[in-house]
Amino acid sequence: MTVSKTKKHTTKKIVKKTVTKKVSKKINKKPTKKITATRTVKPQRTKVICISHKEDCDGISSAALIRQAFGGDAILVDYPGQMEALNQVVLDEKLKSLFICDLGLSKKTQDEFIDIMTTLRKNKVSVTYIDHHDIDPNVLKALNKIKVKIIHDTNECTAVLVYNAFKSKLNDHASFVAACAAITDYMETRPIGAKLLQIYDRQFALISATVLTYNIVGHQKEPDYLLYLVEELADSKFPHAIPNTFEFAQIQVEKLSQMIAKVKQGLKTMKNLGYMEILDAGASGAVNFVMGLSGKNVGVAYKERVDHGIYAVSVRGSKDCKVHLGKIVNILATNLGGSGGGHDKACGAVIPKPKIKKFITELNKQIK
Repeated sequence: MTVSKTKKHTTKKIVKKTVTKKVSKKINKKPTKKITATRTVKPQRTKVICISHKEDCDGISSAALIRQAFGGDAILVDYPGQMEALNQVVLDEKLKSLFICDLGLSKKTQDEFIDIMTTLRKNKVSVTYIDHHDIDPNVLKALNKIKVKIIHDTNECTAVLVYNAFKSKLNDHASFVAACAAITDYMETRPIGAKLLQIYDRQFALISATVLTYNIVGHQKEPDYLLYLVEELADSKFPHAIPNTFEFAQIQVEKLSQMIAKVKQGLKTMKNLGYMEILDAGASGAVNFVMGLSGKNVGVAYKERVDHGIYAVSVRGSKDCKVHLGKIVNILATNLGGSGGGHDKACGAVIPKPKIKKFITELNKQIK
């Protein structure tokens, strides 16, 4: 009996030792993983973008010429949408070159604009700002300091400035696109614009510029069509060769002819200006009728932008207008919580809805 117990006890001990050895062998055979540091590769900057004004021929033509010279994509905006577009592109890690065309700055937007440009330049993005609106000298100084390339001249329209700066990269047709922009911006008598217009039959250029303008104004709520116009112009198409442009221009002409009667009926006047709220058309298309039919040297037309709670305002001055409307409107609009500016006799503004009457009253006081 004693012998039997001893054998069993010995067997158990042997089993335990064997198990222990096997486990230790398995542990030793486990492979050790090598930890390698992963490098984050920044995306290569290859993208070219042009942000340009969408509301007139000058902005659309400028975008077309930049596309022809440098390729890339266009983003078309109005003045209220300018900063929103810039805040989007500043986040694009693939952006290499940015062109900004025909988008003047106001006192409300200029500081934010400089901040965005500073960020872009720190990210090694090439920025070219091309414009013909009045710009605060301090803004120009700040942009030069961060090495933004500035092409600025109030004596020519933006498309002409684009053409003149990059004509070595453009084809012969580009001069016609620039000439049309000069016509619609009332700058075809300026030194470079006049030379470009002399290349072509005047009536042919006038009707082409007019048809193009009516198609731009009539498609403001169709961004894809405006981008299509940019592509067609960049591909050296004449306006009459773009499908349905003349037919659509005819529709716009009919609308404008009806506008004359509406302006006669709804027009109001102050001592120095005529003004009117526009309900069923664009303010820019009606403002010249307002000025002409009022018998005043300045006309103001404004249309509500329900989605933004503001009025989009267009201001025009006659040849007899002695003040710089763009400068006056810039300061006045900013003081009222909006923004604005432009040329001496053609400018625009964005005014908060409750302040529109104050804007018109104050503008009337500042026009002599």
